[in-house]
Amino acid sequence: MSDNQHLEVFDTIARRSSSTEHNVHGWERAGSVATGIVMVGKGVRRGGLFGLIQVAIGGVALARGLTGHSATKALIEHSRQEFDGMRAKIERAGEELSKLQENALKATKTVTITGNDDLNAPKA
Repeated sequence: MSDNQHLEVFDTIARRSSSTEHNVHGWERAGSVATGIVMVGKGVRRGGLFGLIQVAIGGVALARGLTGHSATKALIEHSRQEFDGMRAKIERAGEELSKLQENALKATKTVTITGNDDLNAPKA
């Protein structure tokens, strides 16, 4: 992927995350909120560098649960949709190749090969 394509993907994700699209629902969302609260609390109590890292990760989980949107999940879903589209194209191409093979076999069954008649009786 070129740099422009990376930027387009991140721009698409940013636009999606700024919209009201929710891709985290139900228990997943509740679990993110609970995990975020627990991790932020533990990180604050722990302190230091590792505590700060734990607070940051907990904050991301908390934000994911509260907003109902995950940019990471959106990226994965977008990649999965592209993959499914490519798979469909490959399957269609495979079907077309099978049809071409079928037609070629039918065409060769109706053709009679007489050999090299021109070599045995060359034209004068």
